[in-house]
Amino acid sequence: MIDELSDRHYEPVLGVYDRFHQASILNIDNIQHYTITWKNSTVWFDANALELQLNKGNPLLLTIETWSKNSITTHVADNVIDETSGGKYDDKIEKLGHVLSKYQQIIFIRWNPNMELPVYQYPWQFQSPEAYINAFNYFAKQIKRYAPKVKIVWGPSGYPGDTEYWVGDPNVDFVSLTLDDSYQNYTTDTIVFDGYDTMTQKLHRMRFINKPVLILGSDKIDKANFRQEWISQAATNIEKYKNTVYSTDNFEISGNKPLRVGKPLLGIYDPKERLLTDTSIKAEHLFVDLGELQSGKFEIEFKQVLARHHDVIVTMEPWRDTTGMVDNKVLTNITNGRYDKEIAKLYAIITKTEQTVYLRWLHEMEIPIHRYLWQSQKPVEYINAYRYFMLFNKKPAKNIRKVWGPAGDRGSVDWWPGNDVVDYISFAIYGLPDKNITDHNKQERFEAIFKRKNYRMRFLNKPIFITEFGVKGPEDFQTEWMNEAAQTINANKQVFGMSYFNLYDNPKAWGKIKAPDWSITNNTFDSFYKKLR
Repeated sequence: MIDELSDRHYEPVLGVYDRFHQASILNIDNIQHYTITWKNSTVWFDANALELQLNKGNPLLLTIETWSKNSITTHVADNVIDETSGGKYDDKIEKLGHVLSKYQQIIFIRWNPNMELPVYQYPWQFQSPEAYINAFNYFAKQIKRYAPKVKIVWGPSGYPGDTEYWVGDPNVDFVSLTLDDSYQNYTTDTIVFDGYDTMTQKLHRMRFINKPVLILGSDKIDKANFRQEWISQAATNIEKYKNTVYSTDNFEISGNKPLRVGKPLLGIYDPKERLLTDTSIKAEHLFVDLGELQSGKFEIEFKQVLARHHDVIVTMEPWRDTTGMVDNKVLTNITNGRYDKEIAKLYAIITKTEQTVYLRWLHEMEIPIHRYLWQSQKPVEYINAYRYFMLFNKKPAKNIRKVWGPAGDRGSVDWWPGNDVVDYISFAIYGLPDKNITDHNKQERFEAIFKRKNYRMRFLNKPIFITEFGVKGPEDFQTEWMNEAAQTINANKQVFGMSYFNLYDNPKAWGKIKAPDWSITNNTFDSFYKKLR
C-alpha cells in the first residue's frame, strides 16, 4: 500500500474570512491544494513528487489523510487516531517536516478533516472528540517541531457539532470550512442549496474560535460560481450583531464552572401531585403557553406553588394562544414586539414574590424537528428573540434566574445567547435515545447521556440545572437508573439542581408508539434523594 500525493482540485481555496485580522493578506488564487494519503505507517514517502510542487513557489495547502491497509481494502478501520497519538506515524511526520522546512512559501497543513460528519467516509470519523483532539495536537506539535513555519489548519466541514472537536488555540493557525451541503442532512426539510446561506451558517459556528477561516469549495461551489461578496456580506452581518450574538465578552471563558455547595436543588414536574408532599422537593416546574397566560390559568397555578413554599421553575412556551393561531414567524414577531403584552403580564406575576423563579424560555431549540414553532430556525433569530425576552424587564428582579434550555443535542452552542442573559444552563436527560424503542432495557444510562451533553457545554462557564429528566420501566429498573443518576450528580459538582418529569410524555409527539410514562413511586424518589450527597 503506497502513499500518494494527489491534486485535491475538488476542494479549491475560494477565500478567507478574518474577523480578527490575524492573517496577512493571502493571494487565494495561487494556493494549490493537494492530498497526501498515508496508507501505512512505514517511512516511505515520495518526497520528489511533493518537492516538484513546492519548487513552483506557490502557497500550498496539504491535506494529510491517515489511512491503513484494513480501512482501504476492507473498510474495517484500524484506529488511526490512537495510532497517531501512540507515535506510529512519527517517522513519516519527521520526514515530511524535513522536506517542508526547506521551503519559504506559505505551507498550510490540514490533518484528517471532516472529522465531525456522521458518515463512514474516513477511518477517523465516529471517533470520540477527546481522542481526535489528542491526536490532532500530537500531530501538530510533531510537525511544528521539524517545520516551525508551517501553518496548521483545523479542518471541520462546518456541520452542526463541529466545535465538539475543537482542538484549542495553541496548535492552530487557521480553520477551514467546506461549502458543501452536509448541513442539509441535519434537517428534516429539503433545502435548496444556497452558497451564501451555507457559508453564513458555517461561519456562525466558528464564533467561539478566534482564527482566520479558509473557505474551501466542493462539487456544489467552485471557483466559477463562488462570489467573493458573500464573505463581505457575512462580515457585515457579524458586525451588525458584534455586541450581542458575536460579542467576545459573551463568550470569554475564564476559570472553572461554579460548583455547588451541599446537595443539589431538587425540583419536580408533578401535575398529578403524586410526590409534591415529599420534604426533599424545593421547587416545582410549570410549563406555560400563551393561552394559559392569557386566561389566568398560569397565575392560579403559580400562586398554588408559592403557597406550598416552593421555588418555581417556569418554562415559557410562546405558542397556543387563546385564538388558536399558529405563528410560523414567532421568533421575528417576538423581537418586533407582538407578544409584549403577554411578556409583561408574565413578569408582573413572577416578580411579585421573594421565592426564586428559574425562568426558562424557548427550550430545545436546536432539535431538527418542528414539535415547537421555534425549532429548526436560524440561530441568530433565536438568539435575538431569547435576549429580547430576558432583557424585557428593564428593572431586573432579584428573584429571577435566567435559564437557557437546549436539549443538549449536537450543535447546541450555536444557539448560545451570551453570558449576560444566562444564569444556568439546562438540558434534558431522558433514558430513551430513540422514540422507536419500546424496550425499557435499551434506555441509556444517565451517566452516558450527561457526559455527552455536558461535554457540549464545555465553552460555557455556567452551572448546570437539569430541568427535565426521566426514565420509564418497572419500578426496580427505575430505582436502579435513578440511583446511578445520583452517583453521577455526586461526582459532578457543576450540577446545581435537577427537576424530575413525573408524568407521561405528550402522546402527539410519539406518533404510533405509545408515549413513555416517566412516572416514579415515592420509594424510588426517596431512594434517589438519599443517594445524593
